[in-house]
Amino acid sequence: MAQTVDPATRKRVLKVIFISLLLDLISFTFILPLFPKLLEFYRNVEAPTDASVAPSKTLLSSILGYLNAYKAAFARPIDSRYDIVLLGGALGSLFSLLQALASPVIGRLSDRYGRRNALLASMAGNILSVLLWVVAVDFRTFLASRIIGGLSEGNVQLATAIATDISDANTRGSTMALIGACFSIAFTFGPALGAWLSTIATVAANPFATAAAVSLFLIVTETIYLYFSLPETLPSMTRIEPTASTEKKANQRVPAAIQRTNSHFLLNFVHMTFLLFFSGMEFSLPFMTYDLFSYSSSHNGRLLGYVGLVASLLQGGVTRRLPPLLSVRIGVVACLVAFTVLARTSTVTGLYMAATCLATTSATVVTGLNALSSFEAHEDERGGKLGMLRSWGQLGRGLGPVLFTSVYWWAGREAAYGIGALGIAFVSLLVLFGLKTPRGSVTAKVKSVQDEKKEL
Repeated sequence: MAQTVDPATRKRVLKVIFISLLLDLISFTFILPLFPKLLEFYRNVEAPTDASVAPSKTLLSSILGYLNAYKAAFARPIDSRYDIVLLGGALGSLFSLLQALASPVIGRLSDRYGRRNALLASMAGNILSVLLWVVAVDFRTFLASRIIGGLSEGNVQLATAIATDISDANTRGSTMALIGACFSIAFTFGPALGAWLSTIATVAANPFATAAAVSLFLIVTETIYLYFSLPETLPSMTRIEPTASTEKKANQRVPAAIQRTNSHFLLNFVHMTFLLFFSGMEFSLPFMTYDLFSYSSSHNGRLLGYVGLVASLLQGGVTRRLPPLLSVRIGVVACLVAFTVLARTSTVTGLYMAATCLATTSATVVTGLNALSSFEAHEDERGGKLGMLRSWGQLGRGLGPVLFTSVYWWAGREAAYGIGALGIAFVSLLVLFGLKTPRGSVTAKVKSVQDEKKEL
């Protein structure tokens, strides 16, 4: 479809992708700043720390027991105020690991049954997940909500596949940047909106029901919008049926073999390794700012808002104009600078310098890797390949926080961020010397230049 889609159709589909993904990601980010208070609420109800209250045997109390045993294994004592953070990290890792399992399946289903059908099925799972959060008056229901959400969250990878279906080699990078911009905008405003909604109490048994209900409204609205507005974009399902003569000629042609410039294994490995270190740094950053600067949640919120704002500006003004490989290279080098600064800084100025580098990384690396992976995939395998790329990335995102914070508590900030810098340096070497510019993007660029000369 990328070769024959008309500009009007492409513009219409891109609009649908942008609006739906923005609704989805804003809804998704509501819960992020609520985790500490939300989990603290369930702990106070099901596993109170007050010695005068008789302990009850619940799922949450059992999980906290295992986490406390893990915490006790560290040489450095870990304050009890981090219990909720550890639990939140464990839930975040579970969500990412479930996505790692589900993403390849969702991608292959979209290759077989169509992007639209796979996306609507994914939305049904998301609705069920958020609905369970609305009625989650106990931790077990909330955990079920997160499990279903992890297994059904396919919106980002399917939006990427749809964007690839309707884009040629010239426009693919800018299209991927549009998806990245949705992330940046959502993470700039979504958490703050979720935090504000959590202050509005409507159900005593679930203080977070208001935020959950608004999240559910956004998800349902997105689903209805997709149902009525999104056409099918899978090339094999959108082609005009051939006549007998053209079908005979087509059968006589031998399909061209796929010539890959970069192996999918290398792209997937780069994605996993990068997110292994990057997600660990993201998760540990609030600990570092608390230890160094006594930052409160509002201070950290402003810091993350700054990262989201800078990333949004870069996505809209710079990243979409860069070739995908150059975008990835700039991002990993910026990430290396950020790790190096965070390992040594003792000033707020240094913190925000590192945050600027992290915003550059957020605006470039994953977007560029998605574009590179799409160039190396045939149209009838694109969903599966992008699903595998996301799966490897989610595996890194699931393991990174646990491993990185373990080093942080065992050996301290300098050692943790120093090891992180070495890991990102390894990723940088792979990106700078292992990855090459895809043939398709070069061909398209040459063709574009020739067309411009003809017009002149």
